[in-house]
Amino acid sequence: MTLPENPPSPAGPPAGTPSPGPVAHRFARADWIRTGVLLAAIAALHAAAFAILVMMVAPHHYTVGKQAFGVGLGVTAYTLGMRHAFDADHIAAIDNTTRKLMADGQRPVSVGFWFALGHSSIVVAMAGMIAGGAKIAGTLMNEDSETHVTLGVISTSVSGTFLYLIAALNLVALLGIYRVFKEMRAGNFDEHELEKHLDSRGFMNRLLGRLTKSIRHPGQMYPVGVLFGLGFDTATEVTLMVMAGSGAASGLPWYAVLCLPLLFAAGMSLFDTLDGTFMNFAYHWAFSNPVRKVYYNLTITGLSIAVAFVIGTIELVGVLHDNAGFTNGATDWISGISLDNVGYVIVGLFVVVWACALAYWRFAKVERRWGAAARAGSGGMSS
Repeated sequence: MTLPENPPSPAGPPAGTPSPGPVAHRFARADWIRTGVLLAAIAALHAAAFAILVMMVAPHHYTVGKQAFGVGLGVTAYTLGMRHAFDADHIAAIDNTTRKLMADGQRPVSVGFWFALGHSSIVVAMAGMIAGGAKIAGTLMNEDSETHVTLGVISTSVSGTFLYLIAALNLVALLGIYRVFKEMRAGNFDEHELEKHLDSRGFMNRLLGRLTKSIRHPGQMYPVGVLFGLGFDTATEVTLMVMAGSGAASGLPWYAVLCLPLLFAAGMSLFDTLDGTFMNFAYHWAFSNPVRKVYYNLTITGLSIAVAFVIGTIELVGVLHDNAGFTNGATDWISGISLDNVGYVIVGLFVVVWACALAYWRFAKVERRWGAAARAGSGGMSS
């Protein structure tokens, strides 16, 4: 598709570009009410989870193996949920559904909330089942047993390898998006090609992509979240299940064990909801100009790749360092990084990268330069 010679009007997208429909740039009163209800529900989940942690668990000074089960361990479970919200599959599912519903003329502020609610339902249920099984077979969770150590190595290796696979798949998609970006210099914007690369992000998104495209309203994202939760496909979920199983094997009461997945669900639901709300603003901005749309997707896809590579590297290097004698200064440092703190680092990474991307967009005048080049290419082709 060739870009028009005239710059796109702020009132609408260029010809041939999917329009987000009659969605106002500013939130209407009903949108603010819906968002307030969502935030109130998330706040209630936070209050319940942290109340159990602070008032019912921490005062008893429980232990999980050799580790104290207090506020610190609960915060770790919470940050695991935050980190899980930034997984490529979450971003792709919420991203694609938000784009689809906005193209239908809706303001889908609750896409991320319903997705996280469905996913959290499975996480809590699975943690409860694993905790119950661990009570029966508690010796498997004994930190000194060979079985426990072996299962730990296997689970970490599998999750790290899986993250590398996801990063590789998304890297292919990123290169495709970048090629679309470069083609715009010649005055060509292939909308179909861009959508094909966007739909190829994330493993579960590849499997369930058709399902997300059939969504008609945000509430239908709940069963989608359930299906994604059943995939049990990331290191964060593996880590949480190990924590829950260890707690049960240590003889903790049921409410203490379930406190962990509730905290995980609270962190995930907050950031998935914020992600979905942010997508509403970001895509309204992106839909109005093809240069913006491609630049936005380059940034978000690149971030998901970076997150997967960082976590996967820490896990796999840790396995090689601790179990294969692969030691040097670099591996000593990487294996010493605590995954308990990586969630904070990832949130910081997102803030820094987005700040840099927006600064580069503004001060390097990306839209003006690429738009001018595209219009010049279009004029040259027409002559």
